[in-house]
Amino acid sequence: TGLELPEDMSEIVPPEVRPKPVVPAKPSHVAPHSSRGSALLGYIGIDTIIEQMRKKTMKTGFDFNIMVVGQSGLGKSTLVNTLFKSQVSRRTTSWSRDEKIPKTVEIKSVSHVIEEGGVKMKLTVVDTPGFGDQINNENCWEPISKYINEQYEKFLKEEVNIARKKRIPDTRVHCCLYFISPTGHSLRQLDIEFMKHLSRVVNIIPVIAKSDTLTLDEKTEFKQRVRKELEACGIECYPQKEFDEDMEDKSDNDKIREAMPFAVVGSDKEYQVNGKRVLGRKTAWGVVEVENPNHCEFSLLRDFMIRSHLQDLKEVTHNIHYETYRAKRLNDNGGLHPITSSGQDTQESNL
Repeated sequence: TGLELPEDMSEIVPPEVRPKPVVPAKPSHVAPHSSRGSALLGYIGIDTIIEQMRKKTMKTGFDFNIMVVGQSGLGKSTLVNTLFKSQVSRRTTSWSRDEKIPKTVEIKSVSHVIEEGGVKMKLTVVDTPGFGDQINNENCWEPISKYINEQYEKFLKEEVNIARKKRIPDTRVHCCLYFISPTGHSLRQLDIEFMKHLSRVVNIIPVIAKSDTLTLDEKTEFKQRVRKELEACGIECYPQKEFDEDMEDKSDNDKIREAMPFAVVGSDKEYQVNGKRVLGRKTAWGVVEVENPNHCEFSLLRDFMIRSHLQDLKEVTHNIHYETYRAKRLNDNGGLHPITSSGQDTQESNL
């Protein structure tokens, strides 16, 4: 029209109808802007960071390292295989007549890459055959503690190198499933000693193994007794109260803490129940369904460990347990310098 508009458009055009810059169409899933935040003139795309992170994770994959500890015959390998619905852990539960039970705790790890929905996870299962199988089990937790700290040391050496790898291999134990024998009485001294020493260096999740050997009342009483004993000994299992970030976290984690230790049953065998194939253990009076919450707490454990807290297990390992080790190690060492045993080792690792 040839009319000259004033420089200050806001004097004439109300803010709500001011011309907006051309921006991509706002995706339908984006919620309206919060009234508490700064008012935006249009869709920026900040929320796409989640999608960017998802794509990157799908390309690179991630690591998850789980340790299983408990006496032979408690179904450790079976439970891990049930959790991840694949043969990720080899059975080492029984010793043949000719085979000697190892005099010390062995540490055996096996890794698998499992993929679901395009997401790759390198799962490492660390088994501890020989734990609790001796007549004298004094200090049998020491090789396990040593292994956990060795993984922290490995990560620390990589971190302080001058020429660091873009992605440091993570062998640190993110989660330790501790198997309690379903005695129905109380924790053994060995259980208390292990959890007392190891809860300071790793995320421990206690489980009552083969819980189908207990009646419902026995199970409830045993769970309550275990919780009281852990509290009396000052043992904090994961998720630790001090790491609750907000009230929502606290509320969710309180429910988990009240359900611990999880009374579980593992099985990699399928049976037909009401026309459906289910994982379970067949008995003379029916099938104990592994994923049925009325039969055992396996589904609670799986949902907690994999579907809601897997990332948090990794974060607590890195930000709390590893940081504690790192600070102590560097403090004892008087700084960052010769962490390795000799100058030659340092030179090689830097190269």
